[in-house]
Amino acid sequence: MCVMQTLIKECLNGVPPEVEAIARDEGLSPRQAARAVTRGRITVAANPRRPHRLCAVGEGCSVKVNVNIGTSAERCDPDLEIEKAKVALANGADTLMDLSTGGDLPAIRKRILELDAPLGTVPIYEAVRRAGSAADVTADLLFKVIREHCQQGVDFLTLHCGVNLDAFADLKADPRIMGVVSRGGAFHVAMMAATGEENPLYKEYDYLLEILEESDVVVSLGDGMRPGCIYDAERLAKATEYITLGRLSRRALSAGVQRFIEGPGHMPIDEIGYNVKMIKEVCDGAPLYLLGPLVTDIAPGYDHVVGAIGGAVAAMHGADFLCMVSPSEHLALPDIDDIAEGTRVARVSAHAGDIVRLGEGASSAPDLKMAQARRRINWEEQFEAAMFGDLARKVHARDGDLDTCSMCGDLCAIKMVREALEGDEEKKD
Repeated sequence: MCVMQTLIKECLNGVPPEVEAIARDEGLSPRQAARAVTRGRITVAANPRRPHRLCAVGEGCSVKVNVNIGTSAERCDPDLEIEKAKVALANGADTLMDLSTGGDLPAIRKRILELDAPLGTVPIYEAVRRAGSAADVTADLLFKVIREHCQQGVDFLTLHCGVNLDAFADLKADPRIMGVVSRGGAFHVAMMAATGEENPLYKEYDYLLEILEESDVVVSLGDGMRPGCIYDAERLAKATEYITLGRLSRRALSAGVQRFIEGPGHMPIDEIGYNVKMIKEVCDGAPLYLLGPLVTDIAPGYDHVVGAIGGAVAAMHGADFLCMVSPSEHLALPDIDDIAEGTRVARVSAHAGDIVRLGEGASSAPDLKMAQARRRINWEEQFEAAMFGDLARKVHARDGDLDTCSMCGDLCAIKMVREALEGDEEKKD
C-alpha cells in the first residue's frame, strides 16, 4: 500500500510547492492559501501519482469550469471523447470528468489521464457495468473500483455518500415529479430498494476516507437528490441530503481528505442565492460545485444558456466551481461543437461571477480594457481583450473592413459623441 502525505497535512507543516504555485496563480499569499487548504476552504485536486497543471477551487480563487465527457452504450467512440476533451481544454475548461459508461472503461480513462488537466470520475458507473445492474453492486465491488480509480491517477471522485436511507425515506414521503435524475443517485436508490440496506458509501464512510487518504484523492460529495425540474426544488429529500453532506464534509476534513460539495440542479432563479448560502453554511464553507443551476425547464437546445444564467447567479453568491451544460443537455450525447459552445458559455458565466465575488482588480481588468478599446473603436485591441477573440473577429469581418460596426455605420454613437467632445475642447482652446 502506498500511503501518501495528504496536501492538508502538508499545509499544517508549511507551504508545499503546489500551494505556492496556486497562490501565485490566484493572487493569494502562500500562507493564506495554505491556511485555506487546511480549513477546507480551498481544494486542489492533484493525485500525486500523475503530474498535471494545477487548479485551485474555493475561497479567494476565480470560479473554475469543469467539462463532462465520456462514452455511452449508444455512442462509444473513445477517439471522439479524447477530441472533445481537447476541445474543452482549448476553450477554457479547467478540469475534466470522465462519465463513460460504454466500452473498456479503464482503457478510456487511461487515455484521458494523459491530458494535462485534473480529472474526475464517478466510480459507481463502472461498478454497475461490472455487476450487470445497480441492484447487484456489492460494497466490496464498489470499494474495489474506487481504489482502482485512485491508483490509476484520478484526482477527484463523485461519490453519492449522502443518498442514504433517510434521504430515500424523505423522497418517498415528499414525492417529486422527476424522482431522482442523478444517475449515480438513482443507482444508489436502486441498491437500497433492492436490499433494504444502507448505502455502503454512507455506512462505511470512514473506510472510504481511508482509501482516499492513501492517494490524496478529493471526494466530491455528490448531490444524488438534486431536483430535476424547478417544481421539485423545494421538496424534502434535497434538504435532507444537504444536512448529511455537511456532516460528511466535516468528517472528511478531520481525516485530512479534501472535498467538494455538489449542489442543486434545477431551481427558480430567486432560490439560487439561498441554496448556495445554505450549503456553504452547513458544509463549513467547503468549495461548492454546481451543474447550472438550470432556471427553467422549457429551453432544450439552449440549456447551456439556461445553466449559464443560473451559474452566474450562483457564483455571485459564493459557488466556486461550475459544470458545463451543453446545448444537447437532456437531448443527446454532446458532440464536439456542443462541447466547444457549452464550455465557452460556462466560461462567460464564471467570469461574470468573478467580477462580483472577487471585486475590482484582476477579475474586472479585461472588461476595463475592452471598454477603453471600444471607446477608441480600436478593433485589434477589442479582439485582444475579448474572451473569444477569434469569434469576435470573424463576426466583425462579415461586412468587410469597416471603421465602425455595420449595425450603426455612420451613425455610430461612440464616434459621434467622441467627435463632438473633441470639437468642444478645441473651441475652449
